[in-house]
Formats: sequence, C-alpha cells, structure tokens
Amino acid sequence: MILEPLLIAELVALGLCTGFLAGLLGIGGGMIMVPFITVILSGRGVAPDLSIKMAIATSMATIIFTSISSVRAHHQRGAVRWDIVKRLAPGIVLGAALASLGVFALLKGSWLALVFAAFVSFSATQMLMDKKPKPTRTLPGTAGQIGAGTTIGFLSGLVGAGGGFVSVPFMTWCNVAIHNAVATSAALGFPIALANALGYIVSGQGVAGLPAGSLGYVFLPALLVIAIASVLMAPLGVKAAHALPVKSLKRVFASILYVLAAYMLYKGLSA
Repeated sequence: MILEPLLIAELVALGLCTGFLAGLLGIGGGMIMVPFITVILSGRGVAPDLSIKMAIATSMATIIFTSISSVRAHHQRGAVRWDIVKRLAPGIVLGAALASLGVFALLKGSWLALVFAAFVSFSATQMLMDKKPKPTRTLPGTAGQIGAGTTIGFLSGLVGAGGGFVSVPFMTWCNVAIHNAVATSAALGFPIALANALGYIVSGQGVAGLPAGSLGYVFLPALLVIAIASVLMAPLGVKAAHALPVKSLKRVFASILYVLAAYMLYKGLSA
C-alpha cells in the first residue's frame, strides 16, 4: 500500500484528533482510531475481517507514543496517581499478553468489532448515568487492583484501546476524582500498549493478506504518521481536561463512545 498524499492527510487528521482526545479523556485515542483506521484500510482493498484486526493492532501501537506525551503533561500538573499505576500495571501486562498472544489471533475480526461495541457502550452508559459512588468505597487492596488490571489489560487487548474505557469508570467508582482518573489512565496506557503491541506483532507473523509495510498486524506507515501528529496534540488535550468541569468531561466521554460503538456494531454485523 503506497503512502500517497491523501492517505497521509487522513492519518495526520486522525492523529491530531486522537492526540487531543487522549489528553482530554485519558482513553489513549484507541476508541477513535480503531473505527477510522478500519475505514481507511477497508477503502484500500484490505479484507474486512483483516482490516478490523489491523486497526486494533495499529491503534494500540500508536498509544505507546501518545501515552508518553499525555502522561508527561498530566504529571506536570500533579494529577497522576502513581500509587494506583504501580498496583494495576502488573495485572495489565498479564491481561494484555493473554489477549494479544492468544484470544485476539483466534477470534474473527467481526467478533472483535462486536466486543468493541459492547464494552464501549457499557463504559459510555456508566459515565452518562453519573452515579455517585458510596462515600465509603475505596480502591481494593493490592491483590484486587492486580485483578482489576488483568481485566483492563485483557479487554484493551481485544479492542485496541488504552484501557481508559474501563479504568476511568473503575477509578471514579472507587471515589478517585475524575481528573486524577483520566491522568492515571493515561499513565496506564503505556504498559497496556507496549505489552499488547508486542503480542500483535508476534501473533500476526505469517498471516496472509497483510499489506506492504505491515509488521505482524501493525500497519507501520499509519503508526508513524498518527504517532507524530498525536504526540504533538496530546498536551493541548491535557490543558483542556483540567479546564473543563467534571460533568462536561463525562458527557464528552460518553457521547464520543456511543457514536463509535454504533459504527463498530455495524461493522461487526456486516463483516
């Protein structure tokens, strides 16, 4: 596949949008990238089932770079809960390995699209309902957080997202302030993305029909362009996140997720 000017323009625009949203919402941009990369690859002759898998893998790989830029900006504001990161990260790596090296390769792209739609819809609903957690509820102990991390890493590996669609609602449910939850989710995006991306590269070796420029399931030209654009834009999203009121932030999060869930549901049913 040739990296022609139109493709570059599409990827730059996608990178700028996802970088901003990564900083704003702590979702790593994957919720945006997966549907749009699917459209881009499908429109250039990649088989529908394979385009969904490649979109998930490529999205996750870009989050490695986006998360670094986003978390740096959040850390400068003192918003990252590093104590939570340390407890969730081991489970995240375990869950990511189970997903990207095993289940991801076995499931059809259409099923992955349906899983994407289901979990994104659930996360959006939780945010939109804005249920107040019990004042006495706190994060579980170390073992409980490792278990939660395993779930986050596994689900992220199936849908190509940085985990914010699960980790942000989980942390706010445990009475972590929304801005701290968003910032901490951005920090968690790095181990999630790194572990899953390595798994996609290994599990995608020898798969038929991959376009030129692919490394396993990861489409390298898209990774390069999106990563550069998103890294430049993520700090602006962080600035906006700290300027917005909590309720507005949750509404933005939920609205975006619903739209993307609907699209991936369509792709899953039609693939």
